[in-house]
Amino acid sequence: MKGRAERLSPVVDMSEQEERDAARQLGKCQTQLMQAEQKLADLQRYRDDYHKQWLNAGSQGVSGQWMIGYQRFLSQLEDAIAQQERSTHWHRDVVDKARQSWQQRYARLEGLKKLVEKYRQEQRLVEDKREQKQMDEFSQRILQRVRMQ
Repeated sequence: MKGRAERLSPVVDMSEQEERDAARQLGKCQTQLMQAEQKLADLQRYRDDYHKQWLNAGSQGVSGQWMIGYQRFLSQLEDAIAQQERSTHWHRDVVDKARQSWQQRYARLEGLKKLVEKYRQEQRLVEDKREQKQMDEFSQRILQRVRMQ
């Protein structure tokens, strides 16, 4: 007959798989967040560089047409930055949810492992008591044989 610890083995295995899957998903989400943050930083750096170029060109005088083109492009760039900020925020939320999911699965796994260990300790204690009882009975039989002789 299987002990309680052995009967929980499939549950522990399944919990380990779920924890590994959640950890893998968290890693994937973190990578996507880093990519979104990098893209945002690149857009912001490009906007800053473009603005510096405008300052340099503007100090030398520019046409009205050039100014309109600059304003239009800068507006599009600001829209792209705002969109990327929203995307980055969304990715942060996804990472937070993935982290919570992994933490829950990890805690469940650790709880199961502790329970299995508790059951194993209880089983060892039962076996130790049984062994001690057998040894006591064996000692008693030997003592009785010695006395009978």
